[in-house]
Amino acid sequence: MSYSPTLIAHICGGTVGLLSGTVALSVRKGSSRHALAGKVFVVSMITMAVFAVYLAIVRHQPNNIGGGILTFYLIGTAWLTARRRNGETNRFDWILLLIPLALGILSWMNGIKIVRSGAPSPDGVPVGMTFFMGSVMLLAGAGDVRMLLRGGILGSARIARHLWRMCFGLFIASGSFFMGPSNRPLRLLSTVGLAQHLSPALFNTTLYLILTILPLIMLIFWIIRVRFKNAYKGAIQLASASPDLTR
Repeated sequence: MSYSPTLIAHICGGTVGLLSGTVALSVRKGSSRHALAGKVFVVSMITMAVFAVYLAIVRHQPNNIGGGILTFYLIGTAWLTARRRNGETNRFDWILLLIPLALGILSWMNGIKIVRSGAPSPDGVPVGMTFFMGSVMLLAGAGDVRMLLRGGILGSARIARHLWRMCFGLFIASGSFFMGPSNRPLRLLSTVGLAQHLSPALFNTTLYLILTILPLIMLIFWIIRVRFKNAYKGAIQLASASPDLTR
């Protein structure tokens, strides 16, 4: 099977994003390893998202266009949150919030259309997932509005915003890779000639499901730890004095 340069760039970006995102979640937050892994994660995920949108446009896949744009938005705003000082916003944020609001409304409209028609989703995505993703998009937009009306965010709220957007972007990438069509891990490893040398247990659907939802589990863990524990009191105080959470 031949792959176009665009598809190879998309796959490489997603693969590096999965690996670097896992490292960033595993190491101590604020450490040099976390900062390096986070920077690699941002670049690789942005690369993956840009090429995903391009491929979806070429292949006429509307849902993948939305997924790519959402990933770009989540990773981009998470990065901006880390780079800015406490309470810092600008006019560009008002434009950015239109992305999740528009995608969320369109997702809900599409889900309602599918439910009313009684027919299965044309792209195979469960309608429940359509409503779930649409709700997340609307909540992200609501969070942007709240941030802008308050003149920015600071302390633990700022760290939480950074974490959940990074984690959810990782969830989108892991879901696309592990639960995508035609067993993507097997197809990719077969292409490079490694599949026949690996155990069949590595291509189990249950394992893929666990790997897919793992970023969501980590998201919940870190949000609880940041917002409701004192473990990050020092990190929050440092964030108040530093313009960059990734340093």
